[in-house]
Amino acid sequence: MSRLFGTDGIRGVANEDLTCDLALRAGQAAAQVLKEAGNHKPLFLIGKDTRISSDMFQAALTAGICSVGGDVQLLGVVPTPAVAYLTKKLGADAGIMISASHNSYEHNGIKLFNSEGYKLPDEIEDEIEARIKSGVVLKTYDEIGVANISDVALQQYIDYVVGSIQSDLKGLRVLVDCANGSAAVTAKNIFRRFKADAEILYDLPNGVNINYNCGSTHLNSLSKMVVAGGYDVGIAFDGDADRCLAINEKGEIIDGDQIMAVCGVHLKKAGKLPKNTIVATVMSNLGFHMYAKENGINVITADVGDRYVLEEMKKGDYMLGGEQSGHLIFLDKATTGDGQLTAMQYLEILAVSGLKASELGAGIKQYPQVLKNVKVRPDLKHRLAQDEAVNEATLEAKEILGSEGRILVRPSGTEPLVRVMVEGFDDGAVYKACDIIVAAIERVSDL
Repeated sequence: MSRLFGTDGIRGVANEDLTCDLALRAGQAAAQVLKEAGNHKPLFLIGKDTRISSDMFQAALTAGICSVGGDVQLLGVVPTPAVAYLTKKLGADAGIMISASHNSYEHNGIKLFNSEGYKLPDEIEDEIEARIKSGVVLKTYDEIGVANISDVALQQYIDYVVGSIQSDLKGLRVLVDCANGSAAVTAKNIFRRFKADAEILYDLPNGVNINYNCGSTHLNSLSKMVVAGGYDVGIAFDGDADRCLAINEKGEIIDGDQIMAVCGVHLKKAGKLPKNTIVATVMSNLGFHMYAKENGINVITADVGDRYVLEEMKKGDYMLGGEQSGHLIFLDKATTGDGQLTAMQYLEILAVSGLKASELGAGIKQYPQVLKNVKVRPDLKHRLAQDEAVNEATLEAKEILGSEGRILVRPSGTEPLVRVMVEGFDDGAVYKACDIIVAAIERVSDL
C-alpha cells in the first residue's frame, strides 16, 4: 500500500479510493494513537463540507473513534478553518475535516488537526497510517466512546472572523461566491454583521453542485456578474472555504499572490509585518517577487502546499504567507489558511484605502504563466517528473524560454496528476515550452 496521506490528508473518489472502511479504520487509528500519546480518552471535533458523501464518512469516522474509546463532537457543515480554530478554542485533542477542498463532488478527503489547530506533522500521520495497517484494540462496555452534536460552536467561529477587523466595510458593494460549499452556512451571517452591501451567490448546496462552475476555481460567472452589477469587488471561496480569490470592478482576477502583496504592504506600513518578510511558494508569479522587492519586502519561498508555507513561517517567526491559489495564512490570527478571514483583511484595506480594487496593488505585474495538469496513473506521478524523456523535453523548453524563464514539474499531492508550470516574459514561448513538456509526459504515461 502506498502512503495514504498526501499533502492535505487522505483523498480519493468516494467509495473507490476513499471507502467507508478506510474512514472507519482511520478514525480508529487516529483515536488509538492520540489516546496512547495523551494517556486519556481523546475528544475529536468533526466537521464536513456539503458533498453527498460527507455524511457517510462522518458516520464512519465517528464509529471508528468511538469503537476504540474516543469521544466525538459533531460540528456539522463548517469551513475547514473553523475546525482548526474550534479544536484549539474548545480544548479538543484533535479535529477532523471531511472535505476534498476545491475538487468536484465525487472526491472527498479526511484532514486532521492537532490540539493546537495545526495540520498533523508527517511523523504523526505515519503513526496513524501504520496503525491503520496493523489494526487497533476495540473497547467494550463503558469504555466505548460517545458522540454529541454542537449547536453553538459555529457561532463562535463566525464571531472570531467578524472580530478579526475593525472596519465596518461601509460603502463597499460586494458579490460573494460560496461555491455551494461550506461558506454557504457562514458567509451570510458574517457579512450581515457589516455595513457593506453584500450579495451572496452559490449558497444552495445539494450534495453534487459543490465547486460546479463556481467558486475560486471557476471565476468566469462571478467576473461577469461583478461587471454587470457594478459591484466594487467579487469574493470567491472554494468548497471548504480555506481559499479566497477576488475579482476587481473590471472583472479581472485578483489571485492569492496579489491579495498577499496588498496585505503585506499594508502591514509593513503599519509596522506589523515581522522582519518585513512574506512566505510564498515556488508557484508565485515573478511579478509578485518584483513588487515585493520594490516595496522593501523580503520573500521566502516554500514548496507548494500550505503546510510547507506554514513550516517556513513557524521556523522564521513570520506572520504572513500563502499561495497563488488563495490559501493565505495570517499566523497572528489563525493556524491555517482561512478564506473568509482573508476576505475580511483584504476588504478592510480596500474600504479604508478609498481606491478601486483595480487600483489597489496596481503595480503588481502578472508575467505570462501557464499551469497545465496532466492526468496520469497514481503509481506513475512521482516517477514521471524524473523520467529521462521528460527531462529532455524540459531542457528543450528551457532553451525556448531563455535565461529569464522558469519551469516547475511536480506531482500533485492530492490527485493523480503531474502539474507543469511555465513562466517567462513572452506569451508564445511560455505556451510552446509548456506544450513540449506536457506532450512528453503524456507519451511516457501511455507506454
